Amino acid sequence: MANGAATLFGFLALASMVKLGFVPGGGHDYAMALRKSILYFEAQRSGVLPPNQRVSWRASSGLFDGKANGVDLVGGYYDAGDNVKFGLPMAFTVTMMSWSILEYGKQMAAAGELRNAMDAVKWGTDYFIKAHPEPDVLYGEVGDGDTDHSCWQRPEDMTTSRQAFRVDPQHPGSDLAAETAAAMAAASIVFRGTYPGYANLLLVHSKQLFEFADKYRGKYDASITVARNYYGSFSGYGDELLWAAAWLFEATEDRSYLEYLAGNGEALGGTGWSINQFGWDVKYPGVQVLAAKFLLQGRAGDHAAALQRYRQNAEFFVCSCVGKGAVNVARTPGGMMYHQRWNNLQFVTSASFLLTVYADFAAISGRGAVRCPAGAAQPFDILKFVKSQVNYILGDNPRGTSYMVGYGASYPRQVHHRGASIVSIKRDPSFVSCQEGYSSWYGRQAGNPNLLDGAVVGGPDEYDDFADERDNYEQTEAATYNNAPLLGVLARLAASCGGLKEEEYEQETATPVVNRTSSSSSASSLRATTAIAIEQNVTRTWARRRRTYYRYAVTVTNRSRRKTVRELHLSVSGLRGRLWGLEEARYGYVPPRWLPALRPGRSLRFVYVQPASTPANVWVTGYKLV
Repeated sequence: MANGAATLFGFLALASMVKLGFVPGGGHDYAMALRKSILYFEAQRSGVLPPNQRVSWRASSGLFDGKANGVDLVGGYYDAGDNVKFGLPMAFTVTMMSWSILEYGKQMAAAGELRNAMDAVKWGTDYFIKAHPEPDVLYGEVGDGDTDHSCWQRPEDMTTSRQAFRVDPQHPGSDLAAETAAAMAAASIVFRGTYPGYANLLLVHSKQLFEFADKYRGKYDASITVARNYYGSFSGYGDELLWAAAWLFEATEDRSYLEYLAGNGEALGGTGWSINQFGWDVKYPGVQVLAAKFLLQGRAGDHAAALQRYRQNAEFFVCSCVGKGAVNVARTPGGMMYHQRWNNLQFVTSASFLLTVYADFAAISGRGAVRCPAGAAQPFDILKFVKSQVNYILGDNPRGTSYMVGYGASYPRQVHHRGASIVSIKRDPSFVSCQEGYSSWYGRQAGNPNLLDGAVVGGPDEYDDFADERDNYEQTEAATYNNAPLLGVLARLAASCGGLKEEEYEQETATPVVNRTSSSSSASSLRATTAIAIEQNVTRTWARRRRTYYRYAVTVTNRSRRKTVRELHLSVSGLRGRLWGLEEARYGYVPPRWLPALRPGRSLRFVYVQPASTPANVWVTGYKLV
């Protein structure tokens, strides 16, 4: 009996480890994390839930969406912890889920999750078909954040406004329409082999939406103004137009889309923007990685020179993320990439996906190492870094907390999520009003009654600190676009059983390139992109309280002979004093409002004070040449 008890105890201990997400011998169960990540999307479903719904505490909701507008808008996804259906992040979510399947579908199939992943994509594309009732009409939001955020209710009890908002020729929304076109184009490839008729239908919608987006240009949040405070289009619509063209080329091999991508790289910012952040708003790095893929696959044809400029920016992104760039993404003491306090993990998962696919593209094509200013980044090393970021999310961090709900022994219990935080309507069908939700459920100092299994929350701050509190929405709210890019990464790691083998990649010796954008310790430094030159000069020095101060004058010049620079964005790092002559923006700094463009040969000047002889690092984040 003693031996039998010991055997039984050992079996139970092993089962417990597997259930929590750990594998014998250490490491993480990436296949389990993948299953949970896909399961999360079922908790976010709106509409009539199917018989095979696995998240049992949810019930059908939003059953009259669109009725007041005379259109059927039942279905789709709630974006995060609220009950609004925001079109822009939903479309990005579907695009990234589709891309994950296209790159790592075989690995998902090996984990038994390909069908579930495809179902998650189809739940979104079924809704987009409904939301696009006419070629030049697209419904981009159901409900509004202002009324929804004044109410804490289960989606099944919703009493808030379900007004639907749309874009059309008189009220354009190029970013929204183009992102939806990208989602449907990418999804069409996913379903081509299993549902060819459905795939063709998605392509018809995608082509119409792209034409609509390109013909009637404008930012969607100028037309759907209720979205501005929640999902404002800060980067504009140029990135989405290029993103949609890239996906349509991938889906159709129609070279007119490749010509659009190559021919509009300067005007729409694809070859001008060098940025290390990728997400539902800024698609430039994603476009650049796709364009680099076309180049590495030998599909560029006459457009190799243009795609090479995209590739240079893609490699700026890679180098910046892995810490070998001229300008690098910040990291927390625990090693997590860090951009902002509010939902930082969205950028960690999206960057991890781009890094994974780029490393694999480079290895498969024989390209090998990415040449970075601070040294070569081998594909194997890039994937090791990705693995470190995923492991951080799954619990290898200073707090020992998994930021995927339901994975590991310690994870957030008070997720900022209306449905998860209120007792399931199946357990207690009593109506919960807006205010009752706040008074009885929102402020409860206890874990949520329903498990939001697989959700990746916003995550810790720049010091690796995290407060598991329901009202701490910046850290405890999950979102669909946090999970979507992670699907592909987890599938890739699961296929390797968590172990990356260096011999998988053909190694190549790389010589570091000259760092043209790093700061110089001299009194003057000159830097240039293809079209823009930046020059810094010390114009004055003075001493005060035993410190020497330097006044730097910075000149930014449009070197193009015929084209005008618009939508110029600059970034400044290492600044220890004040700056004059630029305005702060979401992505760094922009010229003052009275200077919306730099004509050929013209310059912009600004100054800053630095209490050191080393100048700040000033570089171009993005621009468009028109």
